[in-house]
Amino acid sequence: MAQTATMHRFEIELADSDRSVFETLDLRVARHPSESAAFLLVRVLAYCLEYAEGITFSRGGISSVDEPAVSIHDLTGVRTAWIEVGAPSADRLHRASKATPRVALYTDRRLDVLRAGIAGERIHRAAEIRVTVLPQTFLRGLEAGLDRNVRWGVSISDGHLFVTAGASTHDLELQVVPLVADEA
Repeated sequence: MAQTATMHRFEIELADSDRSVFETLDLRVARHPSESAAFLLVRVLAYCLEYAEGITFSRGGISSVDEPAVSIHDLTGVRTAWIEVGAPSADRLHRASKATPRVALYTDRRLDVLRAGIAGERIHRAAEIRVTVLPQTFLRGLEAGLDRNVRWGVSISDGHLFVTAGASTHDLELQVVPLVADEA
């Protein structure tokens, strides 16, 4: 018998002073049976860190081959940002970069391992793809409070991410780096 997705509700008070974004988010996020807790958390944090008018989770979930984990569309429906999560293939990043003006990647993988996996592969505008690594130690702290109903306070200030979950606050200095070094 096939397992079904588990629905998680994230109530998030988002305060991104670096981008002047202040929102109350009420997200219902389906967790695929094969999806790790870390992957789910990276998807939700990517949504928060990229939050803008027109942002959505993929309609097909994590198994969609034609859709990113998170997208941003303008008012005409044109995708303006393709946000990947995890360790996508070089081919997937190549297609994303050709199809969308901006591609971002959020991952819980080590950057050197991620880069080694795509070394020598053709990726359109690879130096323009920005990567944010969310370390496993940071995510494990958040996993401890992961439930079907989650309340977070998410603050971004001066390049630092703070996530308050219950009585715990987890913080991380955000480092956004290019997927590959510029070959110019």
